[in-house]
Amino acid sequence: MIYAWGITDKGAVRSQNQDSYYLKAAGDDLVVAIVCDGMGGARAGNVASSLAVKAASTYLEELPRELLLQVPQEHLTQAAALANEAVCLRAEQDEDCRGMGTTMVGLILSGQKAYILNIGDSRAYLLGEEGVTKVTRDHSVVEDLVHRGELTPEEARSHPQKNLITRALGAEPEARTDLYELQMKAGEFLLLCSDGLSNVLTDQELLYEALYGGAPESCCQRMLEIALSRGAPDNVTVVLIQQV
Repeated sequence: MIYAWGITDKGAVRSQNQDSYYLKAAGDDLVVAIVCDGMGGARAGNVASSLAVKAASTYLEELPRELLLQVPQEHLTQAAALANEAVCLRAEQDEDCRGMGTTMVGLILSGQKAYILNIGDSRAYLLGEEGVTKVTRDHSVVEDLVHRGELTPEEARSHPQKNLITRALGAEPEARTDLYELQMKAGEFLLLCSDGLSNVLTDQELLYEALYGGAPESCCQRMLEIALSRGAPDNVTVVLIQQV
């Protein structure tokens, strides 16, 4: 059995929410989810994220279930490619949208097998009794510095360039995405989020709220409220999936 919840908010500082997300549970053993965090000016970030979510989710929704589950990694990749195409096309056609882009983290969860795609710095975490695992690797300047051993993860959290990403949908003609697979166990959670959450709450706080903070169905709201209580300088989007 799988349960899923999601929430998005503009945060405490931004005048507009430039995050978008999609969440669909089909029966009790299949979840499809997408989180996008747009960038590119006062209006264009919202356009980029909403276009990407619409293009990707439409493609995945239209696939018959049996076809979706045959090669889920390929379908996530194709969904991201279509999202990239939609963002690039709109940027070409609309001068106000030039230079816009968006991150994406996408998920197909079938039974206990999860397939995850990411581009940019929106993240997926696995949370369980064994601890917290950041499944995805950010495409960002500071993540590269951490990977090379030039920064610690703790230093990266407060680095002045922490918001500079190195890949995004809309930035190049072809989307350069990463794919991940993992096996979930009963009692574990998958968390997808924009950096408006992960920049404010620590990994251990995310773990605590999912496992011990209260009812799972109110976890997304609790995480959002913590971010808001700390000033929530960016838009916040949270999607939580529980394996029972």
